[in-house]
Amino acid sequence: MPLHGSCLCGGVRFELPDDFEPRAFCHCASCKKLSGGAGTANGRIASETFCRTCGSNLFGGGWPDSELASVRASAIDDPFAARPSAHIFVRSLAAWETLPDDGLERHEQGG
Repeated sequence: MPLHGSCLCGGVRFELPDDFEPRAFCHCASCKKLSGGAGTANGRIASETFCRTCGSNLFGGGWPDSELASVRASAIDDPFAARPSAHIFVRSLAAWETLPDDGLERHEQGG
């Protein structure tokens, strides 16, 4: 069953298969600046799934030029059971940022 997502105003809507790759919390400088927060929660999916014209801040990490791109988990409207399995790019944590003690793997770079 596909998952459905959208931007805040609903102007951009998308559909993706519910079997996209394991998710991760990303703490890289780009994700922090794009989100305006401490990082992003993402899942991986083939880039060809998405429109190359739009994208807002729904996608990251490779979109639209690489074979795989990140989908912001916060953009998915449908409930799904999977949860992030790692924190990536933790070398880029801000001085004020504290990782939760959640038992997830931590990677200095991508995972």
